[in-house]
This record gives sequence, structure tokens and C-alpha cells, in this order.
Amino acid sequence: NPLGINIRDDNHDEDRRVSFVYCNFNKFLKNNPETMRSWIRILREVPDSILCMVENPSEGVANLRKFVTEVTATDDGEPEDDDDDLNDRIHFLPWEQNPFDHQQRSHSLCNVMLDSHPYNGHTTAQDALYAGVPIVTRSDGNDMSSRVSTSANIVLGLEELNAVGGSVDYENIAIRLGTDETWFRSVRERLVETCLRKDPMHPYWDVPRYVENFQKGLKIVWDRFLEGKEADHVEVEEDGDGEGKFAGTMEAELVAREEKRRRMKAKREQMNDEL
Repeated sequence: NPLGINIRDDNHDEDRRVSFVYCNFNKFLKNNPETMRSWIRILREVPDSILCMVENPSEGVANLRKFVTEVTATDDGEPEDDDDDLNDRIHFLPWEQNPFDHQQRSHSLCNVMLDSHPYNGHTTAQDALYAGVPIVTRSDGNDMSSRVSTSANIVLGLEELNAVGGSVDYENIAIRLGTDETWFRSVRERLVETCLRKDPMHPYWDVPRYVENFQKGLKIVWDRFLEGKEADHVEVEEDGDGEGKFAGTMEAELVAREEKRRRMKAKREQMNDEL
């Protein structure tokens, strides 16, 4: 229980342990009422689970709590289940100025990240994935900002976390992860394996390979411009072994790059001292 909290159980005069931790660390403006209703339904279907969010901004916390109260209230204004007020299971964490402290929370706190819709997580999503936290995302959006995590899950081989059927599919995937421990562990282990893979690195985490291909794409665009051609889609083709296989970046290359970077940094510092 990373938060050091339990769920109040008035019936038994004792607290219940948290069973599963869902998180969303995006700005509030990335979500809409439909997404919040999905999170409420997920919490209801996964007993003793909690949702952790970041106070971003802190002024919006009261509005979100009011929304949860209104959505979960019965005709008489009372919660549908008096013994399980969902607001007690939604926790807001303070904003961390230090990005490393913020990123640590993904690893030490979250079981699963519930992606925002219609505006997906971007940096926060990458932080979570590299911390070994699977992301459940909706894949029924039509624009780039709503399909970022969908693309990530495809490259990572985790397509089953992409809710192509919209909100209901999104909820069902999240609920299964919170109630089927065997499946959850399988998904998480596969994600962690991509982060740890070496010689070569997994394509999703292979930044040098990405940079090289991105540079090729920019050169193609520039050459087309110089030739007076109209704007068009650009497809970058990697240099493989002739059989469709691409080596990717090896550990030795990363070590060599780092050593070169340090030498260049030391040289710049020496030049600055001489000036």
C-alpha cells in the first residue's frame, strides 16, 4: 500500500486494504465527463481499488469531487452505497516540481494508468510505460492527440490494452486488469521486458534508431522542397539485411556514444575555462 492509506469500512469498524491502484497524472483539462464516468464505473467494479490523480491544477479538485458526488448520488442526494463513498477512493497527489520525483511515483505507486480521453497522456504516458506501468487507452479517436497511447501499445505488443470499442471496452479492460491477477502480471511482465531488452534494444525505446530515421525523413522532405515537388506523405525505409531484419542499437553503441558525449563536454568546459 504505497499511499499508506486504507479504505474505511464502517460495517466492520476496521479499514480494508487497497486492492489495486489506478492512476492518471495528466492535467484535468485532458479529460471530459464521459472519461470521469468511466473511472467511476471502474472503481465500482473493482472492490477496494483506488484512483490517484495529480492536483493539476489544485483549484480543480473541488469541482471534480463535486462531479463525483453528483454522478454517484441517488434521488435523495445520498451516495448509492453509503458504505463506499467513491470520493474516499479518489486521491489527489501534490504537484512535484522535480520531474524525477514525479516519475518515481509511477513506479512505486501505480498498477495501471488510465489514459485520458479525448486528449491522451504524452510525456506522462512515456514515464509510466518506462516504469513498467501498463496503460489502458481508448482507440476510437480520430485525431493524433487521442491516439498517442494506441500507437505506443501497438509497437510494444500490447494491443489488447487498446479499447477500440470506446468507453465500454475501455472500462472492461481496466476492470479485468484489476480483477484478473494472472493477466495483469502477464501484461506487466511483457511491458517490463521491452524496457530491459538489449542487443538490440526494443524498437520503442531505441532512441538512436528513431533519431536516425527521423533525420532521414527530414532530409527527404528537404530534398523534395529543393526539387520543387508538392508536399506529400513521407515514408522512411531503414537499411536492413535484405531479409527485412533491422539490427537496432546495441549496448556497445550506447556506451561509445556516452563516452563521446563526456569527452565533448569536457572539451567544451576546458575551452570555457581558457576564455
